[in-house]
Amino acid sequence: MTEMPYTPTDVERDALSRIRTCLGPKGWVDDAETLTPWLIDSRRVYEGRCLGMARPANTQEVAEILAIAYKAGLQIVPQGGNTGRVGGATPDTTGRQLLLNLGRMNSVRDVDAANYTMTVEAGCILKDLQGVAEQADRLFPLSLGAEGSCQIGGNLASNAGGINVVRYGNARDLVLGLEVVLPDGRIWSGLRRLRKDNTGYDLKQIFLGSEGTLGIITAAVLKLFPLPKERATALVAIADLDTAVTLLERARSASGDALMSFELMPGFALDWAEKYVEGAKQPFDTTYDWTILMEIGGPRTDGAARIALESLLESAFEDGLVIDAVLPQSEDQRAQIWFLREAIVEAQVREGAQVKHDVSVPVSQVPRFIREANAAVEEMMPGIRPYPFGHVGDGNIHYNLSQPIDMPAREFLGRYAELQHRVHDVALSLDGSISAEHGIGRSKRDELLRCKSAVELDMMRSLKTLFDPKGLMNPGKTIPDA
Repeated sequence: MTEMPYTPTDVERDALSRIRTCLGPKGWVDDAETLTPWLIDSRRVYEGRCLGMARPANTQEVAEILAIAYKAGLQIVPQGGNTGRVGGATPDTTGRQLLLNLGRMNSVRDVDAANYTMTVEAGCILKDLQGVAEQADRLFPLSLGAEGSCQIGGNLASNAGGINVVRYGNARDLVLGLEVVLPDGRIWSGLRRLRKDNTGYDLKQIFLGSEGTLGIITAAVLKLFPLPKERATALVAIADLDTAVTLLERARSASGDALMSFELMPGFALDWAEKYVEGAKQPFDTTYDWTILMEIGGPRTDGAARIALESLLESAFEDGLVIDAVLPQSEDQRAQIWFLREAIVEAQVREGAQVKHDVSVPVSQVPRFIREANAAVEEMMPGIRPYPFGHVGDGNIHYNLSQPIDMPAREFLGRYAELQHRVHDVALSLDGSISAEHGIGRSKRDELLRCKSAVELDMMRSLKTLFDPKGLMNPGKTIPDA
């Protein structure tokens, strides 16, 4: 039976009318064709409905929208590029919620190269910001697969990670100041460009990673870094899983902690990438059990980074840690290797249904986690195909599972929750986390009840009540019900 459209109350209709007037025709969307892509999450797991989409052009318009919505009791779902992986930016199915998309707020307000900062609005595309920084001979190091379409506001709201965390940290480590609109429409102007500001609580950290449940980030002061003039890259086959940790230690030491990326991939994933993704090329003649993609940054063009990498690999070969290696000789070859890293994600999709995880454990426990998780899921489901890869340099493994070859996808996905709980149990037993960089959103909200203490949950709920007493900001996300 088709669900009937929601009919707004008189109070809600009046509020929506005032919001439309405030925004003008460019700032309001309510036709079904335009809305549809924004009502489905990037993994196509969640699909919702909404009252319409507000697209403010500046912070003052965001403040006016929230002030009107607060008085009328309208629920708000903030949204950036809609690239999230946990359903955090998708409205529910009631049709009672208002989407607030920040895409029109895409100005770079300031670049202060001497201070190594830039001040940007929430709707800026991540890749564009990388380019702005590079034009100023600076690096903005946040880098992830969706960087061509994700927006910095969403990156900060979900505390995104990516491939450079081992050297530069997560999104929250790259922020000096924020501008935030609170649920009642007040604006907190915290766009400070200071690295030392010891004047009380660090309020910005409350909103970083809060997934739009406490307020809406409208602008940020981001840290910049010296732009590497050289990037020395290698794809290596390692002797075994434990070697990954040993090689990581050596790489950080040999590079003077200039190691930017250290990515783990199973060898068969490279084969799958070559099989399914146009342009992906497996560089090894043999399929090895495990491979590492590493990259060292250098401040000069004198080849010092390359020399450090070659010296590292030479000693690693001598000690039996590395059994094969490919070092690109040009920027095109480097790009091909990084394309292969991204292609393994698409390749798994082509192999059938998947169960995905975004877990982290202490770096020293990565090999143990993979072995114990493999044993656990294979005991539960003989023939299951573990597909672990990711940012071993910071302990973040995307522990994905592909369906057994002879099992129907529906049957496999029917055990999604069971498999997920078991993998999360292994991570938690090793002092790990069920979410390393994707956030909590809707898909992991109830899992927090298993991995957060009563005290932690109480503090989270207290913050939610303090900032959003009416419960209007992104309801049903991140915070489990009491």
